[in-house]
Amino acid sequence: MMKSIENDPATPALLDRRDERVRHDDSFGGSIQAFWDRIRSGDLGSLPVIVGLAIIWTVFQALNPVFLSSSNLVNMLFDCSTVGVISLGIVCILMVGEIDLSVGSVSGFASALVGVFWVNQGWPVVLAVLAAMIVGALIGSLYAFVFNRFGMPSFVSTLSGLLAVLGLQLYILGATGSINLPYGSWLVSFGQIMVMPDPIAYLLVALAGIAFFFASYRTSARRRAAGLSAKSARGLLLRAVIITLALEAVAFYLNQSRGIPWMFGLFVGLTAAMNYALTRTKWGRSMHAVGGNREAARRSGINVSHIYTSAFVMCALLAATGGVLSAARLATASQQAGTGDVNLNAIAAAVIGGTSLFGGRGSAYSALLGIIVIQSIASGLTLLDLSSSLRYMITGAVLAVAVIVDSLARRSRISHGRA
Repeated sequence: MMKSIENDPATPALLDRRDERVRHDDSFGGSIQAFWDRIRSGDLGSLPVIVGLAIIWTVFQALNPVFLSSSNLVNMLFDCSTVGVISLGIVCILMVGEIDLSVGSVSGFASALVGVFWVNQGWPVVLAVLAAMIVGALIGSLYAFVFNRFGMPSFVSTLSGLLAVLGLQLYILGATGSINLPYGSWLVSFGQIMVMPDPIAYLLVALAGIAFFFASYRTSARRRAAGLSAKSARGLLLRAVIITLALEAVAFYLNQSRGIPWMFGLFVGLTAAMNYALTRTKWGRSMHAVGGNREAARRSGINVSHIYTSAFVMCALLAATGGVLSAARLATASQQAGTGDVNLNAIAAAVIGGTSLFGGRGSAYSALLGIIVIQSIASGLTLLDLSSSLRYMITGAVLAVAVIVDSLARRSRISHGRA
């Protein structure tokens, strides 16, 4: 006969040890030990990219003191936003273990559609932007259809899409090859000069800190209710205060120049929304499950086809959104939009930021961190007046290191039973 756990004489001892472990995790030494245990087991999180970013900033600041000036950082934030939004879509598709090679072409096509509908056809700018985004979503739906219905590998379908969509972009732009957007419009102003007023910037940072505390507290309460180790409210409050003060200092420093761009605020807002969706919703859990093991996800009752469809659509939609922001930033829609290194930078940013190429692991903040790394390299080399060839080589080396770290971390997680 099975013995009741309440009557088990060992239960009080087990509960005492659990409470001791909780108190240990709340202490500073316990937090350090838990952090080190996660690192040893291959759960690196954002640590590699943060260390890499610190090294990059230190080197470029030593070579040129202008690099970390507030004015240069504001320009970097403007430039990060366009490709960063595209990279956010790449995070979605990589989460399910697939790839989209056409995001650059989709972004360029979306910018061309905005120019044609708005300037040539006389549509209201809002309708032109919405139409471009809807077309992007339809392209993603087409990729999902051929993937789910015919089993066409995403590498092949999106490579075909890259060529086809690029052809459409060239076709609708016609012989002129470019369309200039009105400089006095709010869309161009949004992409080039609009920044947050100082009080708004400080308020948004404070709200972000409050949201971080309550989200962490909710997670801690759920873990404690489940009998797992959890951090104390005092420790969570201290962490939230430190993070908030650090971000307020950054906002204060950026406000010494023009201030925080609204376009970067939009990028951060999309990142936070995507992070919530990936970590707090059934859809996000399903994304992780499908990327980790497709067959196991199917057997557990997840509609795998719908998850793949949502990933493809979200990726193409965000690519189109990035194309609209790029048109606003450059005040033009041209045949060169979305070409060059846009495609590769969007993919590299997601991978460098920590999203796994093997699927099932990643974060929306990977796009944010990764694009800051890439843009820091580009800005630093520009200030040093060095050839763009070095930027490609350095970015390629950083990408290779990120993939190697991801592979080694995956092996470590497998050996520790945490894959």
